Parts: sequence; structure tokens; C-alpha cells
Amino acid sequence: MAEFQNATRMLTSVLAPAEKRTLVWLAERMPKAINSDHLTALALVAMAAAGAFYAMSRVWPPALILVNVMLIINWFGDSLDGTLARVRNRQRPRYGFYVDHIVDCIGATFLLVGLAVSGYMHFTVALALLIAYLLVSAEVYLATYTRHTFTLSYFKLGPTELRILLALANVAVLVKPVVTLFGQRALLFDVAGVAGAIGLVIVLVKSVAANTRALYGEERLPDPE
Repeated sequence: MAEFQNATRMLTSVLAPAEKRTLVWLAERMPKAINSDHLTALALVAMAAAGAFYAMSRVWPPALILVNVMLIINWFGDSLDGTLARVRNRQRPRYGFYVDHIVDCIGATFLLVGLAVSGYMHFTVALALLIAYLLVSAEVYLATYTRHTFTLSYFKLGPTELRILLALANVAVLVKPVVTLFGQRALLFDVAGVAGAIGLVIVLVKSVAANTRALYGEERLPDPE
């Protein structure tokens, strides 16, 4: 079997430098009994719980605060699992990449299904946002395989910044779930969801164009004889 080649991680988000230092500090102090698989499982459970609390918020709005608690726990598990493996030199690159990111996709599905059930976001908006997220995820993973570059952030926003924005939106929705935009009343999460879906589509088109052009140039066919 050919030796596995790690992809270059591209993380240029606003909080990346401070987050990296924090994660290394946490990993160095993590109890020996805890390993990366435990943290990955914790991240998935937290995201499933966040989706359940979103659904619960339909009848008990303060459940939105519990969503924020689950987002913090998800950040802890999802961000720390890889760092812990690297700090302890216990890396399994293919296994880790596969499990970590299939868990991300499943977790996002839990979250957005819960948000759709909550009534704070219409089902069609949640579905559009989920489809856009999964398409961008597929593009990132295909680019990782074909170009050995793993992009974790766009426009200075990465997973951590997106969690923070979502947590702030949860607090805002508790205070004012409906906003007026261009003279029309709309759910705050619908406005944010449509904006998020459009942003993801822009990222998708830009990335697909750039990677297709790069790969075409790297694998030019020889001139016919």
C-alpha cells in the first residue's frame, strides 16, 4: 500500500492562532484515559443534543440557551480530537479524517433538522442551508484528495467563528425572533439561513472554479502525434 500523504491544512480564520494555542494547552492537560475517539463521540452527541434542544425550543424557548451549551461542548470535542492525537503522536490520518468529517456531516444534519422543527426557521430554508453545507463539504473533501490541500475557513470564518455567530443568533432570537427587512416581516433565522446558504453557494462556485482550473492545468493531455 502506498504511503498516505497528509494534506496541508489551510486555516486562516480570525480566531485560529489563539484557538490553536488553547487547544494545545488543553491537549497537554487531558487525562490519559481520554482519547481522540472519545472526543469525536462527544462532539457528535453534543450536536445531536443541540438539534433536540432546537426542537424543544418550539414549546420552551429557553432551550435555545441549552443549544449554546451544546455548541461549546461540540467545539471542545470536535476541535480537540485531532490536536490531542498530534500532541500525543497517536495519529491515524485516514481513519481520523474520515471519522471526524463524516461526524461533522451527520452533526450538521441533526442541527438543521432540529432548527427546522423548532419553528424558528422554515423547513425549506433549513433544507437549502443543509444542501449547501453538504455540497461545500463534498467539494472540500474532494479537493483534499485531489490537491492535498484541506481548506477549513473561507472569508476569515471557520467552524469556531460560525459556532459563535450561531450562538449569538440564538440569544437574539430569544429576544426578537421576527425582524423587518425591506418592509417585510421575516423570521430572523430565515434571514440568516438564506444569507448563509447564499454565502455557501458563492464559496462552492469559487472553489469549484479554482480547483477545476488548477487540476486542468496540472493534468494537461499530451499533444496528439
